[in-house]
Amino acid sequence: MHRIFTTSVASVYPHYVNKVEKKGRTKAELDEVICWLTGFDQSELDAHLEDGATFEGFFADARLNPNAPLITGVVCGVRVENVEDPLMQKIRYLDKLVDELARGKSMDKVLRG
Repeated sequence: MHRIFTTSVASVYPHYVNKVEKKGRTKAELDEVICWLTGFDQSELDAHLEDGATFEGFFADARLNPNAPLITGVVCGVRVENVEDPLMQKIRYLDKLVDELARGKSMDKVLRG
């Protein structure tokens, strides 16, 4: 089991916020992206963050967006579409969306509209 699986999403979330805000995006946009991927509404996302849910528990509760497989590209030198472990692939999907948001892609493109 990879260490990230048992890491709390709340411990990584501030890094996501910092990353996107440094590039002129907002926490609200980040939350919109996370909710799009996971199927959570804002209150469900907030509850997972407050409860200290691990990535494993977070994605176990998620209703992954049917367009998630359209998320392709490289994160940390790994093609997200080629990640074999389903949980790791979901985590990489999230990483890729955060990267795209921080790079200034339009929300329509980030959300595969």
